[in-house]
Amino acid sequence: MESFKAHLDKFISINDEEFASILTFFRVVEVKKKHNFMVDGEICKSMYFVVKGCLRKFFVNEKGTEQTTEFAIENWWITDTFAYERQFKSDFCIQAVEKSIVLEIDLSTQEELLRKHPVMERYFRMIYQRAYAASERRIRYLYEMTREELYVHFSTLYPWFIQRIPQYLIASFLGFTPEYLSEIRAKLRS
Repeated sequence: MESFKAHLDKFISINDEEFASILTFFRVVEVKKKHNFMVDGEICKSMYFVVKGCLRKFFVNEKGTEQTTEFAIENWWITDTFAYERQFKSDFCIQAVEKSIVLEIDLSTQEELLRKHPVMERYFRMIYQRAYAASERRIRYLYEMTREELYVHFSTLYPWFIQRIPQYLIASFLGFTPEYLSEIRAKLRS
């Protein structure tokens, strides 16, 4: 869990004893590829920190097609924030893209963590601010960029995703069909 400690150290100052205590609030979960952490219609009880691997959040649209809205790789969090904070049924699914190790925390345990370690309030505030800013940027890119520009921007900003994540999931995230993504990639290669 040294990677989690290193991640926290980027945002807050805690000693080894505090970190050991913080870690007790999380459940370590090791899963295989395609494991579902949450499915549409379930109450969103947890949020997940990726120690190793990759998760995705998606929904199934009216045509029955999976639409990926978010990825989480090492040192990223993922949940259905709206449903998690209200303990509502989620409209999303969260699934492992790769064999993964995650830290899981539920809302009541997170509240206990924040009471015992107030410095974690600062940490989560900073994480939420960054996530919100990233979401704002993504929305702007979706409005301003052509599909080709969107792919080039994504592949330039996140080259490790292109190597690591199946192309059909990247297409889903960018709002393309896999066939259209293949056309864009072929065009860019020529």
